[in-house]
Formats: sequence, structure tokens, C-alpha cells
Amino acid sequence: MTNARAVISQESTDIQPFRISVPQEDLEELRYRLSRTRWPETLGGAGWKYGVSLDYVKELAVYWEKEYDWRPFEDRLNEYPQFTTNIDGANIHFLHVRSPEPNAFPLLLTHAWPSSIVEFMELIGPLTDPRKHGGDPAQAFHLVIPSVPGFGFSGPVLDAGWDIARIAKAWDVLMKRLGYTEYGSHGSDCGALVSRELGIQKPEGLRGIHVLQLFSFPSGDPAEMADLKEEDQQKLQFLANFQERAGFHAIQSTRPQTLSYGLADSPSGQLAWIAEMFCGFGDHVDFIDRDAFLTNVTLYWLTNTAESSSRLYYENAHNHGQETQGPNTTPTGVAVFGDDFKLIKRFAERDNRNIVQWSEFERGTHFAAMDAPDLLIPDIHSFFLRFR
Repeated sequence: MTNARAVISQESTDIQPFRISVPQEDLEELRYRLSRTRWPETLGGAGWKYGVSLDYVKELAVYWEKEYDWRPFEDRLNEYPQFTTNIDGANIHFLHVRSPEPNAFPLLLTHAWPSSIVEFMELIGPLTDPRKHGGDPAQAFHLVIPSVPGFGFSGPVLDAGWDIARIAKAWDVLMKRLGYTEYGSHGSDCGALVSRELGIQKPEGLRGIHVLQLFSFPSGDPAEMADLKEEDQQKLQFLANFQERAGFHAIQSTRPQTLSYGLADSPSGQLAWIAEMFCGFGDHVDFIDRDAFLTNVTLYWLTNTAESSSRLYYENAHNHGQETQGPNTTPTGVAVFGDDFKLIKRFAERDNRNIVQWSEFERGTHFAAMDAPDLLIPDIHSFFLRFR
């Protein structure tokens, strides 16, 4: 892979303002395509056993076509300053929301797959302006919320090779380009992977990372399994059950382009593909506000990023050892939510040598910023307080 920093030093560092303005005909075409969906024939009573429930997707598609309104959410997103800049050949879109508090701490928020910047809408106000939201102004953040390369307005045009390590390098360039000499990083899913990769790379100025997952699993060494508590054995079984149903990972790691033909041509197909992860394979259906969920799906559809976003899995699986080696030794905070992966602390501490905060909550999904912001926000505050 070309050395990213060498390329970056030769390219423009211009930062251009950006505003979302979707043509009305694009929204009308979306409704038309939804109205013309050809539905599959499924087994009677199949429910979620073979994939996303047909009844569930039909209900959502009808609501998306007839009741959902993109414009209020477009207006809400446009309330926040947005920009684009070129980093390592990629056009990166990002929100940059500065706090009114002069001593606010800079914080990167990196979204998940199949999510987007929409994931963080409920965090922006309380984190940037806690005084206005009944919090402590000393805990304010300046927020930088990028669209991951290939996702949303950072896509769909994207060169090959954009894996997690390359994204992490780009994020450090972005923070330095914005003038931040120190910062923290938070994320879920691929956002957690990017944050942990930053922790391994340890760029100058990175103070700490806060994540919702650490993807640390048994290595196969029998000694690791000795005296494993019954609670942790149950967590391992939960992870095994997840792996059995995670067909999206196998497909996107191997044949994302083949998948993309259906998703790029059918909004109902795109809806179903995203719904599977948001609904936890049917284990937590409708935990997330329906309009917020559909805003996220609509963003994928309007930007035609089914292929470029899913390709991240392929790049990570075929990066030929370009990822940074070694454990993460950067100060790390972990928030484990009740309806998400069941992390096992023993394995997490093996791969992350400086976990200084570990929190567990009874509720909250893989997208806790959307369905449990009341729990996540205080946890972010408590972790980054040590760096102020």
C-alpha cells in the first residue's frame, strides 16, 4: 500500500463547506421504487429464522413510502456545520461542531456499519453544549464526526485499500488539519475498530479512546479457558450464536460487489439488509426510533453507497498485513451494553493493556448512541474527564 502520509503531504489541505440538498426527483423516485417492490415468497411462519421477517420489511417499506419525510431530517443535519476535505485521495465529509465553551476537549466520533453520521444526532447537543442541556460546562467537547470513506457523503467513489488502519491514519490527519493538537476518539463497530487502531498507532496528541466493543476472542490456548466463570461461558455462547447468523460478514468480506447489484437497485433490499443488523437478527426489533432508522437507510440509498460501504469488510480481510501490529496501550474506556456483544474482560485486557474504565449496562444495542444516549453520554464524560 502507498504510504498514506507521503501522499497527504503532496495534496491540497483545503476544507470546503458542505450542505445537504437532495433533489426532489430523487425522493420521488425512491417512493416510486418502493411502490413497485416485487416481494419474495417466503415460508409461512418463518419469522426471523431465515433472515429479516417479510412482514416486518413490508410494514417498514410502506411507512417509508407513504409517511416518512426526509426533509425535516435533512434540515436538522444542515443545522450543524459540515465540510469536505481530501485526504489520501478520498473525499472526506464531516461534521465539525464546536462547543461554545472555550476549554472544550476535541473528540472524534466514528460511526458503525450499517450506520452513518445519523448515529450521533442525539449526542451532539449534550456533548457540545452541556450547559444548555443541564450538564457541567467543564465537560464540553468540540466534535468532529466524519463519514467513513465509502459511506454517505464520503462515497460512493473510493479507491481500493481503505481498511481500518488507513482510516485511522486519515482521521489523525483530519484532526491535525483542523488545528487540534490533542484529542480523543469514540466509536462503535467499525468506529470501535478505528478507535482501537488509533490506540495502537498512538499518533501524537491522541489522549484516549472510548469504545462500545473490543473484538477480542479466545486464541485457542487452553490456559485462557481455565477457570473461566460461568457468566463468561454464557457470553462465549452468545458470541458463537452471533457468528452463526452473521452472514453479512462472510458476504461483504468476500463478494461485496455481487451483493451490491440488488441493494443499489432496490430500496426494499437495502432496507432489509440494514434492518438485520439494527434489529439484532430479530432479537431487539424496533429498539431504535423508526424515523431515525429510516433516515440512516435513506442516506445509504440517496448516496448509492451500498457497494462502497460494504467493501470495508473486504479491505479488512485482504489488507495483506498492512494493519499495525501489537497490543493497544492507549488509555481505553469500554461501555458494554445489554443488547450488544457480550465482551469478556479477560480477553479484552489481553489485547488492550491499558483499560482504565469498564462499564456495563442492562440495556442498549450495538447502536447505543441512538437508543441509549442517556447512558452513553455520562460514560463518555466520565472517561474523558481524566484528560482535561
